[in-house]
Amino acid sequence: MTEKKPQFSYEQSLKSLDTEEFIDLKFYRPLGYRWALFFNKVGATPNFVSVLSIFLGVAAGVLFYFSNIWLNILGMLLLVWANTYDSADGQLARLTKNFSKIGRILDGACGDIWFITIYIAVCLRLYPTWGMYIWLLAAFAGFWHSKQASLADYYRNFHLFFVKGKNGSELDDSESVEKEYKSCKFSNDPLFKIFMWFYKGYTKKQESVTPQMQLFRKCIKTKYNEQVPSALAEEFRLQSKPLMKYTNMLSFNTRVIALFISLLIDMPWLYFVFEIVVLNIMLFYMVIKHERICRYFYTKCGA
Repeated sequence: MTEKKPQFSYEQSLKSLDTEEFIDLKFYRPLGYRWALFFNKVGATPNFVSVLSIFLGVAAGVLFYFSNIWLNILGMLLLVWANTYDSADGQLARLTKNFSKIGRILDGACGDIWFITIYIAVCLRLYPTWGMYIWLLAAFAGFWHSKQASLADYYRNFHLFFVKGKNGSELDDSESVEKEYKSCKFSNDPLFKIFMWFYKGYTKKQESVTPQMQLFRKCIKTKYNEQVPSALAEEFRLQSKPLMKYTNMLSFNTRVIALFISLLIDMPWLYFVFEIVVLNIMLFYMVIKHERICRYFYTKCGA
């Protein structure tokens, strides 16, 4: 008798409707789901798909160096394709339950590598006119870009913790990451050791910006052993959900729309200004609001 292959539904490939953006639900997730089914059929792993997205994203970035509208448009299409694969790798992992720490880190690194390439290409393009000033502007924008993406990911996973529990979220803490890092020997798995060194620093930076969240997390761990009562989970979810739109805006779609517009009008430096001004306003609002919510729930949890 032939073994029946498991049937995967589109809904299984999504993280949560709470954390999905309109453009993702209407475009990237449906396409990513079809790619995920294809890659599963040919036996490709989520990490392999992530690597493919890196090559596409880097190729897109290189094309933004040229002051040629058609090459820029080709780069835009490649970047959209790269993000489709970035969606597909996570969907494939959820469908096949093929999760790994390296996979999570690699998935996060994809966007970083794309945008580093984009930043360098734009700076080289504008250097003859701007000189070193464009590199300074890009460095400042890049610093805030990393903060925006990091905290957006962190808040999204904290929200998912209350929606789906510990197993349905990729929420980590620096203490457990540090232990895993120390338990791994470089001689046995050098790549994993290097990845974990970067990841432990990443989680520590996330925690340093969210002190009220850390108090609330500690209370949940101490009082409930991370098994949050359903009433408390639902109350937090309802207060946190309105902030999820900011986590999406700070991740990909909004910033890429701004990037594409700046390229189409041949003023790519405007993208850096957009990141520094508009996206930072969103970031500061999100952090302040989320910390207030966590302070309220920490007080309630400790009562």
